[in-house]
Amino acid sequence: MSDGVHLLIPFAVSSTPECAAALQALALPQLEKLLARLARGAAARGDEHTLSMPHERVLAREYALAAPDGCIPWAAWQVAQSGRDTQDAAWAWITPCHWRVGTDHIAMGHPQELQLDAADSQTFLAAMQPFFEQDGIALEYDAPARWLARGEVFRGLATASLDRVVGRTIDDWMPRAPQAKSLRRLQQEMQMLLYTHPANEERSARGLLPVNSFWVSGTGALPAAHAAAPPPGLQITDCLRGPALLGDWPAWTRAWQGVDAQECERLNRVVNAGGAVTLTLCGERGAQSWTRQHKGEWPRRLGSLFQRKRAAALLEGL
Repeated sequence: MSDGVHLLIPFAVSSTPECAAALQALALPQLEKLLARLARGAAARGDEHTLSMPHERVLAREYALAAPDGCIPWAAWQVAQSGRDTQDAAWAWITPCHWRVGTDHIAMGHPQELQLDAADSQTFLAAMQPFFEQDGIALEYDAPARWLARGEVFRGLATASLDRVVGRTIDDWMPRAPQAKSLRRLQQEMQMLLYTHPANEERSARGLLPVNSFWVSGTGALPAAHAAAPPPGLQITDCLRGPALLGDWPAWTRAWQGVDAQECERLNRVVNAGGAVTLTLCGERGAQSWTRQHKGEWPRRLGSLFQRKRAAALLEGL
């Protein structure tokens, strides 16, 4: 999008009333100053029901990974970024997780609440791996809260981003395509396997939540033409994600204040020096970019500094 700095901020706002209340009291002077100096650019509109989050759609555009909703092949892209051959295969992220079972619904817990370490994660993977292999899925360890999977079932399969599901009822987000039937069966089998698994009994004795299921996301195969690396200048500030998904709005407020004081202030300095700047703010519904490409734009926008909008108004609708 630019040969300068492009800062992407996911979870800049949430659709919850609690976030709206926090935003009304949130002072972001550097952000307000910055946006008064930039021109409104590209927008990605949607709603809170899309499978792919707005920031994921923006990144997919930047990485030349354009795909239908829920089909951005993030796992395959990660494999390629690590220097491995994707073998033109379809890949997925598998997230070991804790589902909270209520009387009439099942909700997804935040993976962070599991406090899953590498040893426990690899123990669960080893127990589940043979079942995946029976369904033609190769499963491998990547990180405590993320495994990689390879299999034809993931090709063209639309799945919901984990960020969409955390804290919500899973029924609204389960993949419904016919090819996902085997994955739903596999989830049921893993729930039975994990219910009495010794590793979960040990975790319970330590006061930790059990791993009782898994989530599939980032599905698909890489397109024939894709970016080998992130575009130069693209930076992602991810510190708002954790507090937003946990619904910890005081922590989210503090994180935003830190972003404002550091990242937004830094971009203002880039603007002062005549540099090119793009800022993209993402919420649950959409994303909006603001840009300044040339030195000549600055004098024409000088007056806008005296018409600064509050952050709450700037983030409205995202």
